[in-house]
Amino acid sequence: MSFLNYHHLHYFWVVVREGGVSRASAVLNLTQPTISKQIRLLEDQLGEPLFSRSSGRMHLTEAGKLAYDYADEIFSLGQEFLESMKGVESMRPRKLRVGASDVLPKLICHRILAPVLAPDSNTHLICEEDMTDRLLAELSIQRLDLVLTDSPIAAPIKVKAFNHLLGESGVTFFAGHTLARKLEGPFPQNLDGAPFLAPTDNTIIRRALERWFGANGIRPRMIAEFHDSALMKVFGREGAGVFAAPSVIADEICREYGVREIGSTTDIKESFYAITIERRVKHPAVVRITENARLNIFGTHGQTEAEKPVDP
Repeated sequence: MSFLNYHHLHYFWVVVREGGVSRASAVLNLTQPTISKQIRLLEDQLGEPLFSRSSGRMHLTEAGKLAYDYADEIFSLGQEFLESMKGVESMRPRKLRVGASDVLPKLICHRILAPVLAPDSNTHLICEEDMTDRLLAELSIQRLDLVLTDSPIAAPIKVKAFNHLLGESGVTFFAGHTLARKLEGPFPQNLDGAPFLAPTDNTIIRRALERWFGANGIRPRMIAEFHDSALMKVFGREGAGVFAAPSVIADEICREYGVREIGSTTDIKESFYAITIERRVKHPAVVRITENARLNIFGTHGQTEAEKPVDP
C-alpha cells in the first residue's frame, strides 16, 4: 500500500490557496525552489501533473483541481479536529456540493436550495450546472453530495444511487402582455395556432407537451427551441411566443419576467428528484432541502416511494 505524503500535499494546497509559489514561500517560510521540488515529488507520486504552465503563469490541471478539492477538505477537517479536541465548537460551515441538471428551471433550483442559505444554516453551498450524466459521474466518485434533476436515473446508468422524489408540478403557459391579450379565450383552444417557444426535443417536458397537444387537438406554431429555459423565458417576455413552465413557480415567473398566465393544466406533470448515493439522507443540509421541498414547495408531505436504489 502506498501512503500519501501530506507535507507535499500541504505545500501544494498553500500554493493554490495563496495564488502562487512566491506567496506560499512567505507563508511557509520556505524557499521557492524547495516548494517547487516538493510539488514535483507529489506529482511523481500521483503520476499526474497538477499544474500547467503557460506565459509564466501556473494553472491547475483537471488532476490539480481534484487534488485541491481533496486537500482543502483534508486540511479544513484537520483544523476542525484540533478545535474539537480543545473543546472549541467549530464555526466552519459544512460544505454541500450540489449538481443541478441543466434542464431544470433556475427558479426551481433556487426554491429547492434556498433553505441551505438561511441564517440558521451553517452550510457553504457549492453549486454547479451540467448535463445530468456528467453530474452523476461526479456523484459516483463523491465529488458531489446531491444531484437535482427532472427524472430518476434508470438502471443502464452505471452508478449505484438512490432516487428521492421531491415532488411534482402541473404546467402553466405564459406570454408577454401584448401576445396574451391576443390569445384571450377558452383554454387550451387559445393555444391552437399560437407561436410557441419549446424546450429542445431531447427533454421529458417536450415529449409530454407534444402528447398533450395531440390529445387536445392543438397545433401551436413551434417557432423556436431552447435548451436554456431561462433564455426561453426572456424570448417569451419580449413577445416572441408562448412558453410553458412548472406551475409551482408561476408567481415568480410572472414577477421576474413580466409575463401573464394563459392557462394551466395538471394533465402534464413535471417531476423533480434529488439523487444521492445514500438510501437514507444523512447530510443535514440535504435533509433540510428534501423536507422543505416536499412540505413547502410541492406539498408531498414526505413522499418517499421513489427512494429506490439504482444498481449498476
